[in-house]
Amino acid sequence: MPGIDLTTLSETEYNHLASLEMTPAMAAEYLWSGRIVLRTFHDTLREFYPYPNLLIRLTAAFQADAREGKPDSIAKNVRNWVTGRSQPTSREDIFHIAFALSLSEQQAGYLLGLCTDYAIHYRDGREAVYAWFLRTGRSYGEARAFFESLPPAPRLDILPDRSGAHLTRDLQNEFLRVQTMDDLRLCYLQNLESFGALHLRAYTYFSKYLKQLIRPASPAGVPEPDYSMESVMEQYLSLKMPSGKNRGGYSVVQKLIKRNWPNATALKNIRLRKEDVPRKLLLLLYVITENVVDGEYHELDEDYISPRERLEDHWYCLNAILSDCGMPCLDPRNATDWLVLYAITAGEDQPMSERMEQVIEALYADVRSAEPP
Repeated sequence: MPGIDLTTLSETEYNHLASLEMTPAMAAEYLWSGRIVLRTFHDTLREFYPYPNLLIRLTAAFQADAREGKPDSIAKNVRNWVTGRSQPTSREDIFHIAFALSLSEQQAGYLLGLCTDYAIHYRDGREAVYAWFLRTGRSYGEARAFFESLPPAPRLDILPDRSGAHLTRDLQNEFLRVQTMDDLRLCYLQNLESFGALHLRAYTYFSKYLKQLIRPASPAGVPEPDYSMESVMEQYLSLKMPSGKNRGGYSVVQKLIKRNWPNATALKNIRLRKEDVPRKLLLLLYVITENVVDGEYHELDEDYISPRERLEDHWYCLNAILSDCGMPCLDPRNATDWLVLYAITAGEDQPMSERMEQVIEALYADVRSAEPP
């Protein structure tokens, strides 16, 4: 069992995967039938704030701080979040929820990761300021007003010149040392040129993985032309995922796994630093490349490593990468993470991507049969 705290339900899912008893068809049926107990935003929210006035408190906070929008519309949005009909997608809304419920900085980061792929981004000036106000027990209104009094950051997302630099962590440490609002303003101004909206570490991993797919090694040692983004998408990342946009008739799990599935346009935009690296894409690239990016020896390649040991080693490795990128660690109660963990259990004689593709093909078989010829 991995040396990481898991809830009882998460541990059950992990052990189910580690048992290696499911064929790809069985794994697809397990997901499709809804037997996996998914982690939801509204359940997590009630764990963080287990009091009966949750709906009243959130509604009052959002209506009081609203600059636009009708009270009835605001109340409906909040009610949908609390009852599980939807979840917030705006990071601003999630921060607002955290302030309204007096959540900790860590809890706010968890909710952000659950809904938007990334926890608090300390290289984003707004989020660094909001985190300080959360940490010091101040209000959302104070945090927003203070940030709006500051000059905007240039938003240049240029990789740092220093080799091995971890700019986001450095900035986080600087803001952790701030004690007063005057110090906060000074810290912000001193680091103005270092802020940026996109995540540097995730882009570094993305680039390493993508390089392996753009320029694949030839078995005969003959150089091959670089693959285009369209070719990378078709050859590696499609994985039998249906390409249609219509979600009618999809099960909950089918929708969750297909949501934000990468395409060639997204790959191009990410490569040009126009978009951030989605967590789902990073997970897929890990599976497709099997994290082989440097040609170095890995003990996981040896025959004496058991499938369960291989799963645990990949669990540690992938969680380290996710944490390094500011993303939530693997959650066996997340549909995509469950699929990734199942793919990782592939034996040495089967590529992880092939194992994932077999599950996807079976999971969406009903969708394909309903599509027009």
